[in-house]
Amino acid sequence: MGRKDAQKKIFALQVGSVYIGTVVGAGFASGREILQFFGYFGLWGIAGLALATFLFFVLGMKVMLTASRTGSGSYRQLIDTIGGRLLGPPINFVITLFLFGILAAMVAGTGAVFEQEFGLPASSGLAVMAGLAGLTVIAGLGRVIDAISVVVPFLIMAVLGVGLFQLCTGPVNLSWSAPESAALPGWHFSGLLYVSYNLTLSVPLLAPMGTLAAPQTLKKGALVGALGLGLSALLILLALIAGAPETAGYEIPMLAVAGRISPAARLIYALVLVAEVYTTAIGSLYGFVSRLAPVNNFHFKALTILTATGAFFAGHMGFSKIVATVYPAMGVAGLIFLAALALHKPK
Repeated sequence: MGRKDAQKKIFALQVGSVYIGTVVGAGFASGREILQFFGYFGLWGIAGLALATFLFFVLGMKVMLTASRTGSGSYRQLIDTIGGRLLGPPINFVITLFLFGILAAMVAGTGAVFEQEFGLPASSGLAVMAGLAGLTVIAGLGRVIDAISVVVPFLIMAVLGVGLFQLCTGPVNLSWSAPESAALPGWHFSGLLYVSYNLTLSVPLLAPMGTLAAPQTLKKGALVGALGLGLSALLILLALIAGAPETAGYEIPMLAVAGRISPAARLIYALVLVAEVYTTAIGSLYGFVSRLAPVNNFHFKALTILTATGAFFAGHMGFSKIVATVYPAMGVAGLIFLAALALHKPK
């Protein structure tokens, strides 16, 4: 299939869905990530989300348009183009390293959900996620895009349902804040760092997307993705603030909110959470392996199996430990990429 034919098959909604799917994961859908970066600032967290939404749109669009203009379907080539000889290699190395870390975190997160919500051994969750991610990536980029596009609408519906339930039926306390508990000092820095590590991790899928759609479709897709992320995060933020301080005390706040609706609602949200972890896992696995081997040949498939197996064993370190180590470091390292992207001028 030629590039023009592919462009006709990729629509703005798909581009936006893939963008959303590569960003959301265990931290986002659980509410813990939104609480740490924005919720503790109370209503000022909305300003941080607004900043993040704007940056997701502008910088995500620039990534895809740069890939479209240069034909860089590989994120390694794209980052070399943006970072140049000086910054390109170290940025590539850091992203590749952290992609495996994020994959391991998603596998570990599934193990935690299986153990805490379903009463199953954590190792069974590790095996399920590592296996599903490996099989999907081996099937090719098309299957990765399809899987993410299918899952994302369910996340939006789940977040809408649970968030609106909390806002409409629960006690509302929008004056609550606890900035001393926030991950970072200030909503503006939180918004910037949130985009930093999320966008950096999205590049491995945004780059090939840039070569599969027309520029105008990419612009619309970036807007759809940014607004979808921003509005979903806003609803989670308001639901958490409305139920604070109780909701802030849970490891998975949105599951606690879903449990107030009914046990069935909590179970459904837990399944959606696992599905969202899956979208991040396949995006990270595809990005990691495509950096090291040509896509869809024997070495790519063999390395996919090997990497998924490695993530299974690494996941035994535990979700919270991996996230506490990988996410902050990824955010700081990603600032270098954001700076290079913002300053990059097309030739």
